[in-house]
Amino acid sequence: MVNINTLDPGASPLDYYGFELRRCREAAGLTQRQLGEIVNYTGSLIGQIETARKVPTLEFSERVDAALGTGGLLSRLVQLVLRSQLPAWFQEVAELEARATAISSFQEHLVLGLLQTERYARAVLGALHQNKLDDRTAARLARQRVFEKKDPPIFWAVLSEAALYQEVGGPETMREQLAHLLTFEGNPLINVQILPFSAGAHAGLQGPFGVYRFTADPSIVYTEGYGSGHPTANPDTVKDCSLRYDHLRAAALSLKDSAELIRRVMEERYAEQGDSVA
Repeated sequence: MVNINTLDPGASPLDYYGFELRRCREAAGLTQRQLGEIVNYTGSLIGQIETARKVPTLEFSERVDAALGTGGLLSRLVQLVLRSQLPAWFQEVAELEARATAISSFQEHLVLGLLQTERYARAVLGALHQNKLDDRTAARLARQRVFEKKDPPIFWAVLSEAALYQEVGGPETMREQLAHLLTFEGNPLINVQILPFSAGAHAGLQGPFGVYRFTADPSIVYTEGYGSGHPTANPDTVKDCSLRYDHLRAAALSLKDSAELIRRVMEERYAEQGDSVA
């Protein structure tokens, strides 16, 4: 067990968060139990977070900030904490997402992480093992905060039709996930196109990839291997993948037709019990 008196705030973002939480709580003259009663969490949880044994959530951070009058300190720190919980090889992607002014992503069999619901994300991340599933799910969902920035990136997603049929987490989870995709209809900053099976051979057959563009820095292409990521700013690669993405968008259904297909699959394949007509 970590001793709070020897907790090193420079050891990790999680340790720094715990150190600051304890400092702010003590400055307010509250015990762990008293703070827990105010923010509707147990004093034990407060202690676990202060000793870097538990990862805080955004909701927890916002409640504590309000209770202690910290000016949003913990809500800002929790972004770093959650990003640090991502696999080491993926943390650079989260950084790219946070800085990009435009993101273009192609995915084959899954809904992209930036568009996943909590239950869908849990099903994906828990497919192989359940350890620290709450923390890993929270870290993935925290990436979606990029859409809440003052100047959010323009996001374009091309998903293979297969992603609509790959049943992740069961019918209810899929219905919720597809309904979530439909919430972006009419949002000019978040665009979802479906690449239909009828497109046949297409420019994305080599696998998923993303193109990240920035105000002043060179564009970066990101691809994934098994347990590893491969970002590159090589101009030839960026040019090639940008061209591939243009062709994928051209081969995909329009935004309107994509939404209609998502809605049709949601209603026909993942209808709630009792929805179908006899």
